[in-house]
Amino acid sequence: MDGFVSLKRFIEHTLAIQCSNYKEDYIKRRLLSRMRSTNCESYDDYLTYLKAHQPELENLRNALTINVTEFFRDTDVYDSMKKDILPALFRQRKRLRVWCAGCSTGEEPYSLAMILTDLIAQDPGISAQIFATDIDKVVLAKAQDGTYTQKAMIKLSEAQIHRHFSKLPEGNYQVKPHLKELIRFRPHDLMSGVPVSRWLDLVICRNVTIYFNEKQKDELVKMFHGALVSGGFYIMGKTEYLGRGVEDLFAAHNSLQKIYCKKD
Repeated sequence: MDGFVSLKRFIEHTLAIQCSNYKEDYIKRRLLSRMRSTNCESYDDYLTYLKAHQPELENLRNALTINVTEFFRDTDVYDSMKKDILPALFRQRKRLRVWCAGCSTGEEPYSLAMILTDLIAQDPGISAQIFATDIDKVVLAKAQDGTYTQKAMIKLSEAQIHRHFSKLPEGNYQVKPHLKELIRFRPHDLMSGVPVSRWLDLVICRNVTIYFNEKQKDELVKMFHGALVSGGFYIMGKTEYLGRGVEDLFAAHNSLQKIYCKKD
C-alpha cells in the first residue's frame, strides 16, 4: 500500500480527522512539515515514528488543524458587526444566538463578547449567547482558560484591557468572568454535518474553509444555512467565497467584508 495512503488511514482512525475533507496538497504540506521536524525521510518512516512517539500525535493534530487568530482580526469586519449587523438583529429580537465556528484559542468569540458587552450596557433589556466551537480540544482548553500574553493584546485599547482583563503576576492577562459568561465553548467537528445548535441569528466561520475541498465547503454552507433563522447572517473570511452550488442560499449584505444574509 502507498505510504501516503497508509498514513492517511492511520490519521483518520487515530485522530478522527477525515483527510478526504481537506485538499490533498494541504495535507501533504502539513505532513512534510512534521516529517522535517522529526527527521523522517518518507511517509512510512513518519508512520513508524508516530506509532512509537505518542506526543507526536498531538503535534500532528495541531499541524493539521492549524490555528491562526488574534483579537479583532480584520477590524473593519468587527466594525460592521458593531454598527450594523448586531444592532439590526437586536431590533428583531432581544436575545441573540451566535455561533463562532472554528474558534481556535478564543480571540474571536472574546472579541465578539466585548462588542456585545458594550451594546448590552447601553440596553440592559438585550442579551446574547455565543457558541464557540473547535475540533482541536487543546486549543479549545486554552480558549476556555482565557489567558493571553501581552503580545496578544496588541490590538486592544488600554480601556478594553482594563475593562475585560485582569493582569496576572507573571505578566499575562486573564479574561474577566463577565465575558466568559456570554460564551459556551464546545468541541465540534464541522465535518459532522450537524450544527452546534439551531435557530441561530449569526454564524461566524472565518478563515477555516480555505483548507477544505469544494464539496465540503458547499456542505458546510448548507449546514450553516439550515441552522440560521430567517434573515440570519453568515460571515466568511475575506479570502473565502460561496461556491456556485450554494451562492443562491445567501444574499450579499456587505460583499467587501464577506457578510451574507440568509435567503429563505
